[in-house]
Amino acid sequence: MNTTFTAATALLSRVLLALIFILAGFGKISAYEGTQQYMAAMGVPGALLPLVILAELGGGLAVLTGFLTRWAALGLAGFSIVSATIFHADFADQVQQILFMKNLAMAGGFLLLALHGAGAWSLDAKLFKR
Repeated sequence: MNTTFTAATALLSRVLLALIFILAGFGKISAYEGTQQYMAAMGVPGALLPLVILAELGGGLAVLTGFLTRWAALGLAGFSIVSATIFHADFADQVQQILFMKNLAMAGGFLLLALHGAGAWSLDAKLFKR
């Protein structure tokens, strides 16, 4: 397969996977108190919000840039599964069921990224030439 196509597809995949987490991390910063209240209402201590923001924003930026991609992808896969279980497990609500499945699909994408790596157009490829 064409190496330019492969590198471009890997980059586009990383952008698409990372975007939701980067936007969510910034959103939680701008609605900090409301997010803490929502977390508490779902049984998650609001004091964990800084770690959630770090996971979403830091993990998203790592995937976007292709830096320590396999580790970031594994972390975000786990994060996606845990957040699906905590926040979207109301299967009587069709919207929550769809959000649950969306999180599982993202986890699958991240596991593939962890398996195959970031690709040629990434910081991993530049810093850790293999």
